[in-house]
Amino acid sequence: MTRPHATHPTRRPEDPGAARGRGTDAARDDSRDDTPDDAWQQGAGPALTPPPDLRAAVTARLGTAARRWLDQALDEAATHPGGHGPISVWELRLAEAGRRCGPGHADAVRVLILHAARADADILARVYHQGTADERRAVLHALPHLVPGPDARPLVEDALRSNDTRLLAAAVGPYAARHLGDHQWRHAVLKCLFTGVGVGRVAELDRRARRDAELARMLADYAAERTAAGRPVPEDLHRVLALTEPATESPGPADPHGKES
Repeated sequence: MTRPHATHPTRRPEDPGAARGRGTDAARDDSRDDTPDDAWQQGAGPALTPPPDLRAAVTARLGTAARRWLDQALDEAATHPGGHGPISVWELRLAEAGRRCGPGHADAVRVLILHAARADADILARVYHQGTADERRAVLHALPHLVPGPDARPLVEDALRSNDTRLLAAAVGPYAARHLGDHQWRHAVLKCLFTGVGVGRVAELDRRARRDAELARMLADYAAERTAAGRPVPEDLHRVLALTEPATESPGPADPHGKES
């Protein structure tokens, strides 16, 4: 079943020329705040925020027309979830999210639509592979809310092969922390260092990097390569390397008489 991605006129709402032709779009002009919440920028984001809280946060930042559009999109997705025909109405709404609610809220809005549609791993894979980079990023953010097991891991693995830093930042979220194997997860951390994605975006970094001797070796090799090439070592590398250090044993209680135990 083929999604009419490239030929359907509704699939190109992010086109700047189309937006200019409509005077930018009344719903977007009505948005109160087109800047994403600082916490989302720092990695808390749509992947870590429960959908009810996410909806409340987004709704509070949207103007009347954008809120009305979002309510309708979520109602449509809840009424006709899953896949219906070549393309579902809620999938078209994914494409409109940036224009309707502003690009600063588009990720969160798309996650809410996917959640309302109760998209499973198969549907998320279809949306991911047939969608735009923005839609792929939203799928990655939605994974921890919709896929309890490792079924969607191939989507994370695909995103980690990309050099799109926004896609990489979404790929190293909580779903990856739960389901990527050690080897893949370590390489994901190195990919972040190599591409300049802040390691603060790596979910559960402290837990997974803690006392990881193999990760420490890989980081040391990477630092040595950069130093040999006369290139600076990313500051984030030192942060991760510190996490990999083995725990030091705390000294036992001191003998009150000054004798060694």
